[in-house]
Amino acid sequence: MAAVQNVGIVGAGAAGLTAAILLADAGIQVEVLEKAEAPQTLGSGITLQGNALRILRQLGVWDQVEPKGYAFSTLGLRAPNPDGTVIAVLDDMRTGGEDLPATLGMYRPDLTAILRERAEQAGARISYGKTVTGKSDDGCSVTVNTTDGASSRYDLLIGADGLHSAVRKAMGIDVEPQPTGMGIWRAFVERPADVVRTDLTYGGPCFIAGYCPTGPDTIYAYLVEKAQERKPEDGPRIMTELAAAYGGPWNGIRANLDHSARINYTWFTTHIVDGPWNRGRSVIIGDAAHSCPPTIAQGAAMALEDAAVLAELLINADEVSETLWKEFTDRRLDRAKAVVTASVQLGQWMLDGVRDADVPGLMHSISSMVKEPA
Repeated sequence: MAAVQNVGIVGAGAAGLTAAILLADAGIQVEVLEKAEAPQTLGSGITLQGNALRILRQLGVWDQVEPKGYAFSTLGLRAPNPDGTVIAVLDDMRTGGEDLPATLGMYRPDLTAILRERAEQAGARISYGKTVTGKSDDGCSVTVNTTDGASSRYDLLIGADGLHSAVRKAMGIDVEPQPTGMGIWRAFVERPADVVRTDLTYGGPCFIAGYCPTGPDTIYAYLVEKAQERKPEDGPRIMTELAAAYGGPWNGIRANLDHSARINYTWFTTHIVDGPWNRGRSVIIGDAAHSCPPTIAQGAAMALEDAAVLAELLINADEVSETLWKEFTDRRLDRAKAVVTASVQLGQWMLDGVRDADVPGLMHSISSMVKEPA
């Protein structure tokens, strides 16, 4: 018998839904508490590395995900000049195995919709309009209170509720994301025909100019700059001005950066809970436990891995014990910490203007690590 029979999961994002699918498949009763009033239909793109695709295949949704996204296995480097000259096209490591692409870009709400449908088919219940206000733990179960005045009791509570996790706060963990000094403009626009992979340009008016195809007709393009106060309504103008220095596919991207484009601006932040991610019968995973700049594009993969490892341990154990939590910590903490540290380091090298940094070596070391299943 599994260690738990009734699990509450806070957050209906990729991490929470992955845990819900695996636990419900094992016959465990699962309720997902989501603060939004309804499924979210707007968003930007997401980059999924091979080790994330490996988890999606484990969930049985790869056949649905693949046609919704855009798969590729190379990485392009371009010069910061008006022609956008291609400097190199590199083979990317297939971290999910040779039978999966190295990378897949897709529209984030499409991924969430696929996982949500799969979770409901598995028997998980998703409850909307549920914002957590507090919890209590009696050693055998957790009672969760929400803003609608309801309370629910579970054998275990999983906080998969993102950067500013209410569960993390309720657990008494005083860790919050901190800015790294960089900001990013993102735009979800039509795909120029010559965008067939992620291309990165280092230098020019931005630290990084890049894009990722997210489907047959769409991409998300991004420009990374020094973090500053920006107004969202200025996005089309600022992105157009910054992108003027970059050629090649950016010529087509700029043409679509009008006020109808979906553009947002955020600061890069980072945090990690450096120790066990559980307190009693509550545990955090994904962005609730760790986050990093997307310089290595491993954030989603780490969240999916967290969920898969936690579900595996809960299904195969006879009880929730210190042994279970030690194994979870041993399998997740150092791996997540390595990704966070490397992601922050890449950004810091750019902020400091370091020109001889071993970027390829650092990225290869992370790819080699995550190629091994979590």
